[in-house]
Amino acid sequence: MSDANPPAETPVSAASPKARSRRGPLFMIFGGVVLLAGLAFGAYTLIEGGKSVKTDNAYVDAPSAAVTAQIAALVKQADIHDTQVVKAGDVLIVLDDTDARLALAQAEAQLDQVTRQVSAYYSNDTTLAAQASASAANVGSAQAAYDKALKAYDDRKALVSIGAVSGEDLNTAKAALDQAASALTAARAQAQAAQGQRSANAVLISGVGVQDNPQVVAARVKVDQAKLDLDRTVIRAPISGVIAKNSVEVGQRVQVSQPLVTIVPIDSAYVNANFKEVQLKDVRVGQPVELTADTYGHGVKFHGKVVGLSSGTGSAFAVIPAQNATGNWIKVVQRLPVRIALDPKELKDHPLRVGMSMEAKITVKGS
Repeated sequence: MSDANPPAETPVSAASPKARSRRGPLFMIFGGVVLLAGLAFGAYTLIEGGKSVKTDNAYVDAPSAAVTAQIAALVKQADIHDTQVVKAGDVLIVLDDTDARLALAQAEAQLDQVTRQVSAYYSNDTTLAAQASASAANVGSAQAAYDKALKAYDDRKALVSIGAVSGEDLNTAKAALDQAASALTAARAQAQAAQGQRSANAVLISGVGVQDNPQVVAARVKVDQAKLDLDRTVIRAPISGVIAKNSVEVGQRVQVSQPLVTIVPIDSAYVNANFKEVQLKDVRVGQPVELTADTYGHGVKFHGKVVGLSSGTGSAFAVIPAQNATGNWIKVVQRLPVRIALDPKELKDHPLRVGMSMEAKITVKGS
């Protein structure tokens, strides 16, 4: 049929203008929220951002004590293991003390022998004094005999010229004089020897008693050293802490200064926080620090304070320091270790171990 109705035009949706009218306010609201968030962040950064610096490049550290052998001996007992908690004075290792006991016995015997010998010096002084006096008296007697023999010889010699004395008498007087002279020389030598012996003995005992005599003191020092070596067969913990490394076994022979055990005092742990050099402008010793540990999460807060800044960056003290005098040098922001002391009570409630990761925030203004 030729007069059929033509197809009707598709009507434009009446909802499109309404939808557009709704989206406009939504975009405005979203934009306003973003703008407000940006302004809020900017205000926070302006007001609070300069009050603190923080880093997550921080790790727990602690001073360690290396326990070494002070004598050479076999390990007799070592009932310890890694991670064991010890207190200062606890027995860690017992060494075989056979050699040490023998050395002590020998030193004590030598001390007794030297004491007796020095005591004899003091006893001999009286005897030597008497001998020196007797020798001096002998010199006097010999001198008198010599003088008498000399006078007799001189008298006979004067009478020989007038024939009052025979030549035989003169020769007899001369022989007696020579004999008296020899006796006087021998007496003087004996007296000198006696005096020398007394003087030598006096040097050994002068000014001190038996117990303070140098020989006795030297022998007593050897006894004390032997006792000390015997005590050193029992190795004790120098500090309280946790055994981090045990490198000794029963039956092993240890040498002097050989490291045996490493103890870490976890109650003295601290944090080394590596801040960028651009963050350290306002960092000072004594400023408060808030820290969190990855182990406990952000629900547990640690508090501490800055106790020191390193004298150089990590790269400055590297085994192979960086060489920047090259044509293709690229500047890299350096980090400087900052040492942070922790609150002992918080550390006791939530123990940390060496090497654990931390996050540190230092309040640099308003502190």
